[in-house]
Amino acid sequence: QVQLVDSGGGLVQAGGSLRLSCAASGRTFSENALGWFRQAPGKEREFVAAIGSIDSNTAYLNSVEGRFTISRDNAKNTVYLQMNSLKHEDTAIYYCAASQGPRVSVFPEEYRSWGQGTQVTVSS
Repeated sequence: QVQLVDSGGGLVQAGGSLRLSCAASGRTFSENALGWFRQAPGKEREFVAAIGSIDSNTAYLNSVEGRFTISRDNAKNTVYLQMNSLKHEDTAIYYCAASQGPRVSVFPEEYRSWGQGTQVTVSS
């Protein structure tokens, strides 16, 4: 079982940037796709971005494509989410997750390990 620890959230003005990190301990996650999800108050958890393990294929939520970039460093057991041009509607708790397999997925039920979440607040 992979244990994940999210970090890097905070308060930022609209138009600003943040980089989230997610460090894994225990079994390495180099064989698994990794993803970021978010949950805003009163809303369901939604997919944000994912990266595969074989070819580092990526997928993004439409509203963040071109602003957010997911990347992974298997040597450091870490996945990142670079968030630029942040908007008020990006405010949420962000969770990283490790999938059950190597392929990118947008479905949270296909992820078996989750971080504790990190709060991102974008002031308008």
